[in-house]
Amino acid sequence: MNYTLHQLQIFLKIAQTHSVTRAAEELHLTQPAVSIQLKNFQSQFDIPLTEVIGRNIYITDFGKEIATAAEKILEQVYDINYKMHAYKGQLIGKLKISVVSTAKYVIPYFLSDFVKEHTGIELVIDVTNKAKVLDTLDNNEVDFSLVSILPNNMKVEKIDLLKNKLYLVGNSASPLQKMGNNKQQMESLPFIFREEGSGTRQVMERFFNTNSISVLKRMELTSNEAVKQALMADLGYSIMPLIGIKNELQNKDLKIIPCKGLPIQTTWSLIWLKNKKHSAVARAFLQHVHEHKKDILKHHFEWYEVF
Repeated sequence: MNYTLHQLQIFLKIAQTHSVTRAAEELHLTQPAVSIQLKNFQSQFDIPLTEVIGRNIYITDFGKEIATAAEKILEQVYDINYKMHAYKGQLIGKLKISVVSTAKYVIPYFLSDFVKEHTGIELVIDVTNKAKVLDTLDNNEVDFSLVSILPNNMKVEKIDLLKNKLYLVGNSASPLQKMGNNKQQMESLPFIFREEGSGTRQVMERFFNTNSISVLKRMELTSNEAVKQALMADLGYSIMPLIGIKNELQNKDLKIIPCKGLPIQTTWSLIWLKNKKHSAVARAFLQHVHEHKKDILKHHFEWYEVF
C-alpha cells in the first residue's frame, strides 16, 4: 500500500459529497486531478471503492469502511499538527464559513490578513446559495455564515460588514439607457433570474411584486457568473449585486441602467447562532473583523462607494 494523505483526503471528500465535481470544488482542485487521484487510490485495492451508475457515483460498502478509516487517519494527522503549533504558541484550528455565492467577492478581504497572521489555521469556505448556507448554519456545521438577507426563523447574532447594492444591469451595447415609470416597458424585457433559494432571486422577486410587475420572459441560471455571461451575450437583463460586476463595468462589458426604485440596498452580515460557543479560532476571527473592518473597507471597497 502506497496511498498518500492527499489521496485519503480526496477519497474522503468524494465519499462525503458523492460527487467528483463537488469534491474538486471544495478541495480547490481540477476535476481531472481528482479523478486521477481516485483512480490511483482505487488501484491499490482489489475490491471496488465506488460504483458509477449513469452520471452518479456511489460509495460501496467497502468504500464506506475505507472512508471511515481515512477520516480517523486524517484526524490523527490534524492532531499532530495541532500539537506542533500549540507547542510553539500558535493559534491553530479550523475556521468554517458558509457564504452565499455573491459573498465570494466580499469574504476573502476580511480573511486574508487573518490567515496570513495565523498560519496554523485551516480555512474551510462553502460557497452556495442562501438556502443551503442557512441549512449549514442551522445544523451548526459552520462557525459563521455571510448573507445579505437575515433569516427570519433563526436566532442569530451578527456584525454588519458592507452594504449590498442591487441594480438593473444589461449589456453595454443595449439601446436601453434609462428605465422610468414605464411598467409596460419593464414587463417586455427578457429577465435572467438566479435559481430558487438564491438571496438575489428573493430580492429581485420582491422588487417585481412590490411594483406589480409581471415578468413574462425569463431565464433561470444557477450562479452569478452564469448570469454575467448571459448578460454579456445580450440574452437579457437582470437585477444584480454591484459587488460582483466591478470588472465587467470597468471593461464596459455591462452597464447599469438607472431605474426607479433601484438600487435596492441590503447589508452583508456575518452571522452566527445565538449563544454559540466559539472556538479560539472563531473568537480570534471575530476580534479581527471588529478591529480591522474600517481599514478593510477603505482599502478594498472605496470604488464601491462611488455608485
